[in-house]
Amino acid sequence: QVQLEESGGGLVQPGGSLRLSCTTSGSIDTVYAMYWYRQAPGKEREQVAASTSGGIIDYADSVKGRFTISRDNAKNTVYLQMNSLKPEDTAVYYCRHLGRDYDAWGQGTQVTVSS
Repeated sequence: QVQLEESGGGLVQPGGSLRLSCTTSGSIDTVYAMYWYRQAPGKEREQVAASTSGGIIDYADSVKGRFTISRDNAKNTVYLQMNSLKPEDTAVYYCRHLGRDYDAWGQGTQVTVSS
């Protein structure tokens, strides 16, 4: 069983920064991809960042230049550094750990950007 634990969410002012963390435990594959998604109430879930085991990085256009995904394989942790935050970034953020034969999701962490 693979489980994900998210942390780092909170309330920040516009222009501020947060770093989200997602640590995976359990029977982790040696080859996996990590993703960050977000969903605001009444809005469609969207993928904001992806990182494959081969080092391929991808970002949604809405966060390019502001968000950075990184991973520490030794700690089984993926991070999302969020800079220059905007009110429209307000959402519940979910991490996803995709192994070769499993697909695990975190429970989400709330990010609120408001003055």
